[in-house]
Amino acid sequence: MLAIERRQKIIEIIQKDKRALVSDLSKRFNVTEETIRRDLEKLEKEGIVTRTYGGAILNQHTNVDLPFATRKDINIPIKQEIAKKAINYIDERDSLFVDSSSTCFELVKLLENNRIVTVITNSAKILNEISSDSLHIISTGGTLRPYSSSLVGSIPQETVKKYNTDWAILSCKGIDMNRGIMDSNELDAELKKVMVQQASKTMMLVDHTKFDKVAFTSFLDFQQIDYLVTDKKPSDEWIKFLHEQNVTVIY
Repeated sequence: MLAIERRQKIIEIIQKDKRALVSDLSKRFNVTEETIRRDLEKLEKEGIVTRTYGGAILNQHTNVDLPFATRKDINIPIKQEIAKKAINYIDERDSLFVDSSSTCFELVKLLENNRIVTVITNSAKILNEISSDSLHIISTGGTLRPYSSSLVGSIPQETVKKYNTDWAILSCKGIDMNRGIMDSNELDAELKKVMVQQASKTMMLVDHTKFDKVAFTSFLDFQQIDYLVTDKKPSDEWIKFLHEQNVTVIY
């Protein structure tokens, strides 16, 4: 197993159990404890875990802006499940603004072989890796932010203002009943605001871990979104709240 594959597995284990011991991981992957310590040191530098005596715990701070290369490998089955639910609401010939999130990347991968649609995106990952005769992909242009694999700045905003789409399909880092919908990076958040302004409908792709989480910057109110797609049924309190905001919840 490659080191990057082992670290991905470690992330999954810590996400499930909230913590892990060096000794247990060493036995599980049949490597030395020193190797595991180096893995945990790298994951700590990426903001995913905090090392503790004898192991590590999962960071709970959603305002940590994780690199796309890390985010794309976290909770892949959950992101794919959300994408499968969301795709049912996209019609043939629809036009979409799509952000640079890893969940939206999974959605576009599904669209690649299932819909003839127009996708306008600031995701460098989508632009580099998705190629299909059925998709008309338009780049927003902009300054590449390698950390998030996104195009940001004034150019993407001006590009987005030129189009009027059926959908803005976005993700976020956290949602809170009082603070609204939040992200960890202000440049990405500002572009998402413009996408919502130019779209007829807005769909948020939000996995269950994002509920009641606070991130760095608030960028949308719940009244600005039409659909929220998640992987698990939210609490009764959240269901009631979203209904009062006229948000259709899909789970």
